[in-house]
Amino acid sequence: MKIAIIASEFGEAGQAAQLLRNRFKAVSTKEADVIVALGGDGFMLQTLHAYMGRNIPIFGMNKGTVGFLMNEFGDEDLMDRLAQAESYTMHPLRMRATRCDGEVVEYLAVNEVSLLRETRQAAKLRISIDGKVRMPEMVGDGVLVATPAGSTAYNLSAHGPIIPLGSDLLALTPLSAFRPRRWRGALLPRHVCVEFSINQPQKRPVSAVADMHEVRDVRHVVVEEAPDVSFTLMFDKDYTLAERIFTEQFAY
Repeated sequence: MKIAIIASEFGEAGQAAQLLRNRFKAVSTKEADVIVALGGDGFMLQTLHAYMGRNIPIFGMNKGTVGFLMNEFGDEDLMDRLAQAESYTMHPLRMRATRCDGEVVEYLAVNEVSLLRETRQAAKLRISIDGKVRMPEMVGDGVLVATPAGSTAYNLSAHGPIIPLGSDLLALTPLSAFRPRRWRGALLPRHVCVEFSINQPQKRPVSAVADMHEVRDVRHVVVEEAPDVSFTLMFDKDYTLAERIFTEQFAY
């Protein structure tokens, strides 16, 4: 198995990567069968975006803060861990955002697509699912659409549901909703097309964010799964991503 070792520029990731390169024979990412990524969840997201569509699995090891998408760091039995690891192939979300000036911008999201107010004034959004208006107006800080892999990130902080892998669902979660005040969001089939229309976009500007990519001053945003694009994550067999998501539901 040919492995490439990459690392975040921050913290101890660089030193840990050099330790692995001294112990194991590493190749370039173009030659590799597996990419070993050292850092935190932010670096993992950057790595997934950089190599998405390459059909090369990525095994992350935590040298960051949270590391929910990462495995524990270890420098001795790496090749055995890779040989026994479980792989998860998933599809990202595709965000297509139309700005107030008519420009259309498209990005992919592993975790979530968020719509966020840009100023002191609350955003006013119309929400449609598969062409049918489900909420004529939501007033608040914004709203997000999260994948199962991303349901324990921003979505969880916004009190959205944790979604087990394999459930074929997306979370639609409001951010500090003022109206309707008691709306807590919805669970959607993963194949639906979610549309957001921004009311009064010049007076109440809204930005759309796909993971780390932000588009400001949008008036219309479409979010749906990208079935033509995939990425693969590898996890230690004793603590898989599915197990982590399931365990997180019982955290206290």
